[in-house]
Parts: sequence; structure tokens; C-alpha cells
Amino acid sequence: MDSNKQMAELLFGNITKTPEDYEQAYPKRNLEEGAVVTRFAPSPTGFLHFGGLFAAFIEKTAAKTTNGVFYLRIEDTDKKREVENGVSLIVKGLNDFGIEIDEGMLSETEEKGAYGPYMQSKRTEIYQSYVKSLVEKGLAYPCFMTEDELASIRERQESEKVLPGIYGEFAKYRDISFEEAEKRIKNGDEYVVRLKSPGKAENRIKFKDVIKGEIEMPENILDVVLLKKDGTPTYHFAHVVDDHLMRTTHVIRGDEWISSVPIHLQLFYLCGLRPPKYAHISPIMKEENGGKRKLSKRKDPEAAVSYYSEVGYPKGAIWEYLMTLANSNYEDWRLANPNEDIDNFKFAFKKMSKAGALFDIVKLSDVSKNYICKLSAEEVYDLVTDWAQENNEKLYKLLVDDEEYAKAIFAIERGNAKPRKDIATWSDVENYVSYFYSELWDGQRDFADNLSNEDMIEILELYREVYDENDAAEDWFPRVRDMAVSLGYAKAPKEYKKNPDDFKGHVGDVAGVIRVAATGRRNTPDLYEILQVLGKDEVIKRLDEAIDSLRS
Repeated sequence: MDSNKQMAELLFGNITKTPEDYEQAYPKRNLEEGAVVTRFAPSPTGFLHFGGLFAAFIEKTAAKTTNGVFYLRIEDTDKKREVENGVSLIVKGLNDFGIEIDEGMLSETEEKGAYGPYMQSKRTEIYQSYVKSLVEKGLAYPCFMTEDELASIRERQESEKVLPGIYGEFAKYRDISFEEAEKRIKNGDEYVVRLKSPGKAENRIKFKDVIKGEIEMPENILDVVLLKKDGTPTYHFAHVVDDHLMRTTHVIRGDEWISSVPIHLQLFYLCGLRPPKYAHISPIMKEENGGKRKLSKRKDPEAAVSYYSEVGYPKGAIWEYLMTLANSNYEDWRLANPNEDIDNFKFAFKKMSKAGALFDIVKLSDVSKNYICKLSAEEVYDLVTDWAQENNEKLYKLLVDDEEYAKAIFAIERGNAKPRKDIATWSDVENYVSYFYSELWDGQRDFADNLSNEDMIEILELYREVYDENDAAEDWFPRVRDMAVSLGYAKAPKEYKKNPDDFKGHVGDVAGVIRVAATGRRNTPDLYEILQVLGKDEVIKRLDEAIDSLRS
């Protein structure tokens, strides 16, 4: 047995399966030509960043539009960073915004799909099989350097201003003999397994990034760690093995990983594997003080995906907004196709921003208003009650106690050619519906100050007499107009503008008094529809209350 094979048996005597065995266990996927296989591969820290949601959205969209596969892999080899229920929190974060996985982790213990386990901590033997193969080929070795030795090397490299890391003269155990390794292991010395990089400082590599185009970089010369002291893999190595065996076609991730691509490509080639395509997403940016900075989970509440669930942005609106960030031509497509399903839009990597999309909460709210205003009353009701059940107990109880009444409220001015856009998030709904519920309305009335209290009392007393809940929509306003004229008001604002001295005001002022008496507000959706929903008894009660308050 040659020394490399001896070394491999010394380090991995318990590993009996070979990479070839795993090739058979995880065959190529039976997908149509051009189908994209992507993965979202977070650590189970529980915190899903908006940038992570954006990446998952791109991954899901790329897979979906090509009849491919989008899967969730959990990279849990760094146990120090884990939080309790971290996987479930990530799954919930994705589900809240309609990003459903085709395969992968469903919770801490459940998964679906034929290419698992989808949790890296359960794949240790697979990684070790591939590292054993590299040791057999003389492409990896055990390194017994202590933390003190590594710190000393770092200090020296800093002072000499050379490339940091273990390579060349700094790679003390690069050519360790089988005998010395055996002696140290028997002695209980701890070790990592490092790549024996064949890279040369003068060499450069080129690769095509699907988003950023052609990139040229120095070849990797570092003897990077493949397996840590506990036998678990580093991110660098695990993702190479996993993305190959799970048959990932496109690795879509943040552009902070571009600097690692030379390492990753080298690992693919040394393992005899074909690398996937890389697509590096620029970070989501935010404007601040005339400049731009990354969206920060420390500074920006909107950096956490949980923020959007709590505030109540519908997932359909989030999808719309994410697509505006993803593809520069989406907004024009949406303007030309206002009622088309978003799935009919042809997503393209080449239309993604190389510089980084700009996050704008005001624009998100506008997108959300446009989205919500097109929903039916039933859809709004269902989505609001789902949200309120978790986030607003009082509102939830009012909505479910009288479903038909609530749906009638949401139906006001809905389905018109130009529907109103009062609601941007479900947390806006309590204020939007408040004057329909005595439990929510404070009874305050914001009357305009262009009419005296006596004039307003006169309007409300007469309206109380002429009000007829059976009026059709086309009859209601003429009745108000006739009443206004009988009280000395112009029948139209134009008429009042021509001869202001001839009138107390105009019909709009009269309708405004009725509006404030019934709702407390000067600006509301269609007043006729509001009065119809409130019903005769409630309208009369409110007119009487308004008259009393004006008298006092």
C-alpha cells in the first residue's frame, strides 16, 4: 500500500463507501433540457434577512420558470451559531411569503426529497468519503498546527504584508509522513484535514458569472481546511460535495462569496466534479444621507423578514416588489399587463442589477397598495383575518363575529375602474375600518371650519328627515343636492365659485358635513356605500350624536 493510501486509511479507516458509491446513490436528475436546480442554504440562526428572502425568491423563480427544482438545505456545521427552532423559523419565513420548496427541510426533523439528508450535520460520512479520496490522491493531508502556531503565522504575514493563510512555507505539515501522522494521532494530538493546493501564485482563472459576466482572479494557492477537528466540513468543502450530489445547476448567493470562487472551482476540479454555474447577487442597498449602504439587521427593522409578516404586507405584494428589484424590465411588463399572473413574466439573470438593487419602503408600500386594491372583498377579508389572528386579537374578533358586515366594508369602492388605495398593509386595516365599529371608533368628528355650528346642525336635522336607506346610488346624491339648494347652498362647486356671495357654500360642503357626522372623517371612500353598510339605525344614531355634540 502506498503512503497516501496508508494515510487515508489512518485518517478514515471507518469510511468504507467511495465517491463512486455516492454517485450511484444520487443519480442525475430526470429533468427536461434547461431545467434549473437551485438551493437556499442558510445556517439555522433563525434570522431570515431581507437579502436572504431576495436570494430565495431569485432561486425559486429561476427553478420555477424552467420547470426545475428549488430545495432548502440547512448548513448547520457551525453549532455555535444555531438557535432553537432555527430551521422552523426559516421555513416559516419562506412560507409566509409564498416561497415553497420542492425538496429539503420542512422542520428540525422532517424533510422531503430523494437527495437528502438536507442537513449538513447528517452528511458527515459523505464528506469524509470525498476527503479520503483526496488524501489517497495526495491532494489532502492532516495538519496538527496549534492555535498558537496559527496566530504566530498570522502576525508574521501581517507584518510582512503577504497573503494571509496556510500555503507554501507556512504549510508546516504539507509533506508530513505517514509515520509522523500515525505517532501524533496515537498521542491524541488534534488535527484538521487541509487541501494540498496545486495552485500557483502566478496563475489566474476565469469564470463566467451568470449575473456579473466574465470574472478573472488569481488561482487559489491556499491549503484551506476541508474538515475541522471534529470531522465536520468547512463551508467551502461541504457546498462542493452537496451541490454536486444534489445536482445543483446554479449556485445563487451573495457577492461576498466571489472571493471564494477560486477555492471552490479548484475543489470541484480536484474532486473530478463539474462545477455549477455561479450567480452572485449584489447586496440590497438603502439610501442614507445622500449615499448608499447595505441594508443592515442592526440599523433597519425592515432587514428582518419577520417585520413584513408583523406589519402585514401580503405575500403577493412582496413578490411584486421583489420582482421589481430582480429584473429591471418588470415594471414596464406589469404596466403593460396589469392583470397578468406574475408567473407569466419571463425572469432573466441578465436583467439583474450588477450594482445592487435599492430598497425603498415607500415604493414597497405603493406596490402593496396597487396589489391590495385589485383583490376582491373576500380575498381581503381572508388575508386580513389570517394576519389579525396572529397580530391583532381585537380586530380579528370583530371581523369574524360578523363576516358579512366586514366583507361589505371591504367591498366599498372595490372592483371599480379606479379602486381606492387606502390599505398598504394589514396593520392599516384597523384604522381604515375603525368608524364602522363602536369598539374601535373614538366618536371624535373632524368638522371643517367653513360653516358655523348652527349651519351644520341645520344640514344634519334636515338630512335626518329626508334620508332614505332605500335610495339607489343614482338617487342619493340628487336628494342631497336638492336639500342643499333648499338651504341656500350652490348645487355645484363651479356655481359657488362664480358667485360666492350668493350662497352659504356648495353641495360638497353639505355632503362633507354628513360625511363627518357619520364617520368622523373628512376624507373617506364613497359616502353612499358607507351609509348603506352602516344601516339606517346606526346612521340616524350618528346624526343625532353629531347634532348633540355641535349644540354643546
